[in-house]
Amino acid sequence: MKQLFFLASNYGVSTMEPISLIIAALVAGATAAAKDTAEKTVKDAYEGLKTLIKRKFEGDSLAQGLVDAKPEEIKQVEGLLKDKISKAGIDRDEEVLKVAEEIMKQEDPDGFQDGKDNINVKVGGDVIGVAGKSIGTVNVGGVHKG
Repeated sequence: MKQLFFLASNYGVSTMEPISLIIAALVAGATAAAKDTAEKTVKDAYEGLKTLIKRKFEGDSLAQGLVDAKPEEIKQVEGLLKDKISKAGIDRDEEVLKVAEEIMKQEDPDGFQDGKDNINVKVGGDVIGVAGKSIGTVNVGGVHKG
């Protein structure tokens, strides 16, 4: 089952699929780690993300190998990796999602701020709908009858 986190407001729509966030963080982390100039915090976060995911893939050496793949290889096997992430429930693991968001926040701060690279999106204006399976907490404040 595909999960989608969706918030809509009169100021626009932001969506983020947790599996896509994880894949993007693996690619961004692998790309950054390959550079001599990469910050230690990014490298550490990337290694931490891989460790968390590999624990969930215990006993599946193919899946563990996919996590260690180079960025271009991850893109080539993205469908298989997404399937394995979904079946292992990794896309519902709050710790994995938090680390993945942190990597994207560091590697694509503008995308993160705009809601492209995170699943915790701040929305201004009126919330029109929230749909999908909950993987965390949604807090809605300032709701007035009107």
